[in-house]
Formats: sequence, structure tokens, C-alpha cells
Amino acid sequence: MKVGIIGSGGREHALCHAIKKSKKVDKIFCIPGNAGTHDIAINVNLDINNFELLKQFIIKNNIDIVIIGPEKPLVDGMVDFLETNKIKVFGPSKLASKLEGSKIFTKNLCKKYKIPTAKFGVFENTKKALNFLDQCKFPLVVKADGLAAGKGVYICENKNQGQQAVEEIFNGKFGKANELLIEEFLKGEEMSFFIISDGKNIKKFGTAQDHKRVGEGDTGLNTGGMGAYSPSRLENDLLDKKILDKIIKPTLKALENLNTFFKGFLYAGLMIIEGEPYLIEYNVRMGDPECQTILPRLETNFLEIIEAVINQKLNQININWCDSKSLSIVQCSNGYPGTYESNKEIKNLDKIVLTKNEFIFHAGTKIMDSKIVSNGGRVLNLVAKSSSFKKSREAVLILIKRINWENGFYRKDIGFKVID
Repeated sequence: MKVGIIGSGGREHALCHAIKKSKKVDKIFCIPGNAGTHDIAINVNLDINNFELLKQFIIKNNIDIVIIGPEKPLVDGMVDFLETNKIKVFGPSKLASKLEGSKIFTKNLCKKYKIPTAKFGVFENTKKALNFLDQCKFPLVVKADGLAAGKGVYICENKNQGQQAVEEIFNGKFGKANELLIEEFLKGEEMSFFIISDGKNIKKFGTAQDHKRVGEGDTGLNTGGMGAYSPSRLENDLLDKKILDKIIKPTLKALENLNTFFKGFLYAGLMIIEGEPYLIEYNVRMGDPECQTILPRLETNFLEIIEAVINQKLNQININWCDSKSLSIVQCSNGYPGTYESNKEIKNLDKIVLTKNEFIFHAGTKIMDSKIVSNGGRVLNLVAKSSSFKKSREAVLILIKRINWENGFYRKDIGFKVID
């Protein structure tokens, strides 16, 4: 079997790694891939925004299944396009992907279906938003409506920060903005909750906790994610039931009422307050770096799960997990999430010998002149699993020191709430 994986980040490297374990797989194409996927797949330098070109390549190379990693192709309707051309694809439709593509769409859906979430307001211009800030208690949250690579959320401690957020969004920092969202700040503990759905059946697909802030102690600017651990310490049967009954199932019912269904990974970013879940946001794909943290704990054949989803037979498969505690740390280019330099060589990767419980997933890397160089803000994901989060973090920190990349930085405190 030939499998195509769309994307070039750490999540896509982890997906390649998981798919590669299946004996049914003869060849993996990663489009466009990175320096890590180059070792286990055939990297194909195609523009993933050109759906027609992509279709021609898939047909020409007899690719059996396509797995879409990142959010933008999903939001832009890649699944609908490929399915129209009789290509088997894993991921949600364009309409279902609005759960991530428009925060306002999701908040309005929450309001209509009584899904617990933060109180909110929608504003279509700077003046109305700033007038509203005059009446607000802080902290509060200002969000860009569309995709923003994990950086379109501002936690504002005072009016000046709120004003800056509003002005940056309406001035086009994340693309043209017709509206933005202002919502109350929920104080509790965050949790990432994943399900997988074939459109008829759903199954839980792990939990995690990621660290979005760039600085130690969860301080500083928001990023795409500085690290994560799995499972979440909040995970228990009662909370799982509340999340499914109060948040996931009503959401899927809402999509059904819009004449669509959800197929693929659905990630609910939650705030847990006194044992009750509140929806912060949805992602319509595996999170990054949560994917790199969760997949190493999976015991069931990953390709069989993907096939079960595509064939709407998810109810016929059991998804099993090991008991290990998994933790990932993201090594970033100096300056991220602001200005950073690319094309910086990472010299020692070929000298690292990994144990069966250690993983290096490339994110922003490429091969240039036969050398591995940086190619983005988040560059490497170092992952370990063990009997405790403390041991896993220690193993990852040793890996980072052995790589000794002088052009990068990382957080040493990932998992501090469950370790320190």
C-alpha cells in the first residue's frame, strides 16, 4: 500500500513514523516533508495549496490513502476536492473544518447548542471593540477569527494590552479581519482531549497538556506550542463522560444538522474548572506537539485505525495504549515567536543513538547541501516515554544537551505542574 501524508512539521514526521510500522505499507510520500521524513518517506516538493497538481501526483503514483496533517488544507477544502476525484482521504470536510477555521462559527454553535464555553462578544471594527474594552474586567482574551498558526490568541491583563491586540488583528497581522472575538478569561487547568471519528462512530484518542507560552512558568507570548505531555493528569472516566456528553456529542450533532459529518481527528482544547469542562477551541486535526507526544503511546496499528475511519468501520477496532508517561520538548530557533534566522546547521543529529523509548521528530528542518539546517521557528521535537513524567523529561533534556544546537532555545520546565 502507498500512503501520502500532507505537511512538513513535527506532526507529519510523527504520522510518518507511526504509519511506517505497518507491514502493509510499501511506500510513504510526504508532501512536502522535512529532513526527518526524508529518512523514512519520499519527500515531494509540491505546493500543497495547488489541489489540481496534488491530485495529478496522487493518481500518477497510485497512492491509496492520503492523510492531511495541517489545518489550512482542511479549512480550504482539500478533503472535498480529493473525495470528488475518488481519492481516499483522512480528514474532515471544508464545512466541518470551520470548527477550527472560524472561532466565531464555533462560539455561535456553542451558544445555539448550549455547549459550555467562555462568555463572548463578536465585534466587526476597532471602534466597537475598544468601546467594549472600556466596560470590561481584566484579564480577558482577544482572538483573531481565522487561522493564525497558534498565535492569534491574546491574553490581556489590562486595557492597553487589549487595545494592542484589537489593533493588531484589525490591521491585518493574521490576514484580513472582518470580525474578532473578545471573551472572558477562564481560570482553571487546561486539557487537550482528542477523539477520532468516522462520521458515524467516535472513539477517544488520548489526552495531553501542551505549553503554549514561550517562557518558563507559562509566561510570555503565545506560540504554536513549546512542549507537551500525555496523558493529562486530569483524565478520568467521569470527566471523559462529561466532555463527550456536554461538548463533543452536541458539536457532532450540530454538524449533522448542517448536513455534514466529522471524519478524522477532533481536538478539543478545554479548561477544567472544579471538575467541569469548558470549550476553549477546536482543532480539526492532531495537535502539534501533542501528536508527537501521544502517538508514541499508541499500541494499536495506526494504519488500521486510519483505514477503519475511511471505511466507516471504527466500531470494529479497539484502540489500545501503553501505560507510559510521554513528554516532548520543542527546540526553537532563537528569536521565536518573533524574528528568527533559518538555514542554521544542526550538526550532531547523526551521532544520536536513540533507545526504543526516545524519539526525535523534525519540525522546521530541511536538507541543504547534504546538511540538516533549520527551516522554521519550531525546529525539533524531542520526545521520551517512561514510567514517570520526571524520568521522561530528564531523558529529553539529555538528548537536547547531546545535540548541543547553539542557534536554538527550549523550555526546561515542560510538565512542571505534574513534576515539580
